[in-house]
Amino acid sequence: MNVTRSIVLFVAAALFEIGGAWLVWQGIREHKGWLWIGAGVIALGLYGFFATLQPDANFGRILAAYGGIFVAGSLVWGMAVDGFRPDRWDVTGALICLVGVAVIMYAPRPDAG
Repeated sequence: MNVTRSIVLFVAAALFEIGGAWLVWQGIREHKGWLWIGAGVIALGLYGFFATLQPDANFGRILAAYGGIFVAGSLVWGMAVDGFRPDRWDVTGALICLVGVAVIMYAPRPDAG
């Protein structure tokens, strides 16, 4: 159950971080204005909130593993929202990152207690 919860939290965090960054990008680079930028800043704050809900208490581990989620999620966001088509190297890199997430977060470890 903890693995499922962790994955759901990673996905939610990615949606808020990538979506927030995209909103800021749209507000500035696409001249959509301060409302888009403000919504992006709020979404980025929510990303930070969701990261704190991970079952593992180690900040460094959570953020290191989340990096792999961010890489893969950014490519998916680009495909879904901006029409980006990743090449085989993008996909290969994202898969390597996701393997890293699995190793960092879900490898068996002895209990600290």
